[in-house]
Amino acid sequence: MAERQHYFEFTVPVQGDPMLHATRLARRGPYDQYVVYERQGAWYYAGGAEAELTVFRDAVDFKAGTERSSVPCTHEPLRQVHQLLGSLRLDGWRAYGWASFELSYALADRADGEASSGGDALLHLVVPAVEVRLRSGEALIRCTDPAMADKVRSLLADADSDPVPAPAFSADISGGGREPYQTAVSAAVSAIRSGELHKVILSRTVEVEQEIDLVGTYVTGRRANNPARSFLLRLGGIEAAGFSPETVVEVAADGTVSTQPLAGTRALTGDEPQDAQLRIELLADAKEVYEHAISVQVAWNEMTAVCAPGSVRVEELMDVKQRGSVQHIASRVTGRLAERTEGPWPALAAVFPAVTASGVPKSAAYDLIRRHEPEPRGLYSGAVLTVSSEGDLDAALVLRTVYRSRGRTWLRAGAGIVGESRPEREFEETCEKLRSVSRHLVPAHDSASAECQAEVSSSG
Repeated sequence: MAERQHYFEFTVPVQGDPMLHATRLARRGPYDQYVVYERQGAWYYAGGAEAELTVFRDAVDFKAGTERSSVPCTHEPLRQVHQLLGSLRLDGWRAYGWASFELSYALADRADGEASSGGDALLHLVVPAVEVRLRSGEALIRCTDPAMADKVRSLLADADSDPVPAPAFSADISGGGREPYQTAVSAAVSAIRSGELHKVILSRTVEVEQEIDLVGTYVTGRRANNPARSFLLRLGGIEAAGFSPETVVEVAADGTVSTQPLAGTRALTGDEPQDAQLRIELLADAKEVYEHAISVQVAWNEMTAVCAPGSVRVEELMDVKQRGSVQHIASRVTGRLAERTEGPWPALAAVFPAVTASGVPKSAAYDLIRRHEPEPRGLYSGAVLTVSSEGDLDAALVLRTVYRSRGRTWLRAGAGIVGESRPEREFEETCEKLRSVSRHLVPAHDSASAECQAEVSSSG
């Protein structure tokens, strides 16, 4: 039997913004694939792969060291994920990665051809060869090869060589796609009024024609946003930089669970009196309050299915959260897992995909989404997540994100449609959300990163 491995750990002092250190590791580190994840004031960099797990519609592939395996995907793929990660002979592991929206079809066991098949990954996780946890003043370096520690230390200390960034540009988010999107909204309203469902989120895509510097875009965009989570990744054939407004689910090592549905939207203009008035209008708008209330109800029902009886609570009810270019009605539903034998995965399976990015009921929403959205969602409205051997899991909802894959760069945003929705207003809501990202794109031709500018602006 193979011996158990462990991470070598080193804590080193660092100066400056931890985000800038994390993005320097992403830009100049030794690994082609990486995940940067921001959570509650800390940034996490995960580079390389000590182990790698990919869920497809038909199979689950797992690599750990020199060992390779591929098994048929069952109707409970997250149970398979839990078992495979649990077989790792690496103490203190933490995995990072993403789940596509289409994982929801596999979780719902839809065998009617509506789920991705074959080569489209539904979930992709890596247990990194190097993990760096960055907080103000210090960095914890964890690596399976202690020789990597010196390389990481060198990069963390090398802030002076960061290039000066190019100014950001804005993508055109309203020039095209208005008519087809509004037509889709009208069809959804008709379906809702006929009793087919109560709510659906329909999205639209905006192409970005200019090449961008994704790392620079992340830093510039993060400076302009106040997300619940943020992330920068290159993993499994896709790159993304995002500023998540809410979490899909948070599971603590002791089994405490929470999910944070945000639904109901108004713009943030930067003018405080106007924003205050918009907030008042938001909380008084019957359509927006209804949209939020049914989302909270679904989250309650989903949490009740996996939490101990009597433990589910609604907290922060009807709060308003500011998220970049918009403000949302927000609530938090909490509970405690009833069973711990399968780790945190039952909680993710219960609430995924987020009700605020799918609809009510979800099954009917899937049908409408596929009917009116011209391409699969992929990472959009899925999750970027991290999970550990201790049993904790944190999953950020993938919205307010720029995506790049196979030579294509794009943005995507949606709006919650209910029976009282107006197509013109829903299109404008997508524009409001897109501005969280579309105004902060950094061009690639300057090979610029925003680290230097951010450091100067934060010190001034």
